[in-house]
Amino acid sequence: MKTLAEDAVREALSVVMDPEIPTCSITDLGIVHDVRISSQSIEIDLLPTFAGCPALDVIREDAGRATSEVAGDREVRVRFVYSPPWTSDRITPAGREALRSYGLTPPGQGPTVLVPLASLGSMGGDPIPCPFCGSADTELESAFGPTLCRTTHFCRECRNPFEGFKSKQAEG
Repeated sequence: MKTLAEDAVREALSVVMDPEIPTCSITDLGIVHDVRISSQSIEIDLLPTFAGCPALDVIREDAGRATSEVAGDREVRVRFVYSPPWTSDRITPAGREALRSYGLTPPGQGPTVLVPLASLGSMGGDPIPCPFCGSADTELESAFGPTLCRTTHFCRECRNPFEGFKSKQAEG
């Protein structure tokens, strides 16, 4: 049986787009955690961006379909694992650009501080740049966006609302 390289499987997965962010692949979003290949099977472990993500079934099916094209006679098994947890540090530079082009501000890199919800009343903190015009004259409108992993913001410069990914939470 011909040897199948992990790179070929990852390449096949690179065309699977996140259903909620159709400009960003699951590989660029950093949710492809592990690929194991044997003569009988291909096993793929994915990390959900958050446990309650409504797109998990679609992502699993799309990843299985894309991988079956290179699997040959091997059985393809795709599962979600929760350890290690996914963090926004896993998003590739291409993924960050895809998020920005879609109108989502990717999270900053580096350590962040856990902010108690009670302190969000003032919506303080450093503004994040607008993905449309690049202005830093933005405000956090809500720490609770349309999904659990996103926030909503408003740009005072171009007057556009936009969403951002929540930053990785520092343990403290």
